[in-house]
Amino acid sequence: MRKVKEILRLKHASGLSKRQIARSCNVSRSTVADYLMRARGAGVNWPEAAELTETQLEGRLFPTEHLSSSVYRPPPDCDYIYNQLRRYRSVNLTLIQLWLEYKEKHPDGYQYTQFCEHYHRWRGKLDYCMRQEHRAGEKVFIDYSDGLSIVDPLTGELIPTQLFVAVWGASNYTYAEATLSQTLPHWIGSHVRAFHYFGSIPRAVVPDNLKSGVNKACFYDPEMNPTYAEMAEHYGCAVLPARPRRPRDKAKAEVGVLIAQRWILAVLRQRTFYSLAELNAAIRECLECLNTRPMRRMGKSRRELFESLDRPCALPLPEHPYEYAEWLKARVNIDYHIEVDHHYYSVPFQLLREKLDVRLTPTTIEAFRKGERVAAHIRSYVRGKHTTLREHMPPEHRRYAEWSPSRFIQWAAKTGAATAQLVEKIMAARIYPEQGYRACLGIIRLGQHYEPERVEAAAQRALKFNTCSYKSVRAILAAGLDRQPDAEEQPHQMRLLMHGNIRGREYYATDQEENYA
Repeated sequence: MRKVKEILRLKHASGLSKRQIARSCNVSRSTVADYLMRARGAGVNWPEAAELTETQLEGRLFPTEHLSSSVYRPPPDCDYIYNQLRRYRSVNLTLIQLWLEYKEKHPDGYQYTQFCEHYHRWRGKLDYCMRQEHRAGEKVFIDYSDGLSIVDPLTGELIPTQLFVAVWGASNYTYAEATLSQTLPHWIGSHVRAFHYFGSIPRAVVPDNLKSGVNKACFYDPEMNPTYAEMAEHYGCAVLPARPRRPRDKAKAEVGVLIAQRWILAVLRQRTFYSLAELNAAIRECLECLNTRPMRRMGKSRRELFESLDRPCALPLPEHPYEYAEWLKARVNIDYHIEVDHHYYSVPFQLLREKLDVRLTPTTIEAFRKGERVAAHIRSYVRGKHTTLREHMPPEHRRYAEWSPSRFIQWAAKTGAATAQLVEKIMAARIYPEQGYRACLGIIRLGQHYEPERVEAAAQRALKFNTCSYKSVRAILAAGLDRQPDAEEQPHQMRLLMHGNIRGREYYATDQEENYA
């Protein structure tokens, strides 16, 4: 309307031609002619137009056509229509159906076109958004985008990547890197590298509702992934997930992704990369150009704004970076071991059948019960094996675990050398030495009922007659055979009786071939 007033002033007060007026107001001559014609038709001259407000002048020059007051058409209930469309979205409720219901109640009401016009005019006033004011050092917004592909040097296959983007709210300072996926290890690793790049920590991180970060999305009480929550606790920041399907909650990240695509991916689109490290090195070069380039509206670069706004108000980096750890749940089996990554680790035997929280790192494994650590082991990557601590075992199992072939031989040697030799021979005769533990233990315990000298003598006798068993030694002791002297039996040759049918040595000395002949 200001331009309309200027056209009227130049025409009536200055007397310029339509061509001159069009050139001065930067409009076409037909537009000038249309405004002057409307002013003549509405009876608006220049002195009067100067006194009118823009709303009044618009009403005079562009009047809205109204129906005759004698015809009343009830307006549609736009609030009711809006709620019905939202409530019954799953059944595909449309405006046509609602208009038909409106016409049933008001046969003289608006037709479908005007019905929709009223609703869309009312609905347009609801589509407003609030400009977010970001405090210095407060938030970093996180999002993902499709990245460039890398070429496998062996097969030539294209491997897609994901572009991780983190943007500060106040300064727009940006970090970006390529990862192979959006899984939890890559998600956590990208956060750690981003914080190291920034050199400081925000007070809150605003991610999307990615499964790697948020187990269950909820505006009021989202359920965080334990690893992600532990990482945030390590750095002393909070996690404020955006609402599902609400991009305005993280508008900074959406714009940051768009900027990263224009100034990083578009620049590198014609280059070929054969490794993720090579791609990230190129991204880092483009990232430096992006953060040091002055922004048109601000007149300063993102880095300058970050150093003056966000960094002074942000949190300092901790002394050590976060070590990636996964959180799992495992139930204690009857052998007081839990299975983690196909390996078995012991926990205190009192926790049988309880469900424990397990923290798994590349080097260690920790088990927690109600937040209290109950076991810790060095991580093993041997599948199907057991890692057992002696203090986790019941007393009876602990004693059995101390048994070994050498331990039994040492125990038997206290009785005598023959007893030790007998024990060793019993275990050597078994496929597995453990199968002879009971027999060896029984022989050693015979010393509780007999003198050690008698047990040693019984062992010697058992070795002599090669009757190496617990029952044999017990029988020797019970029969007192260990006390009998060892009479050496001299071998003797029985004298043959002389008989006519007995052949002498001379017979066998003759040539056998002659006899057979």
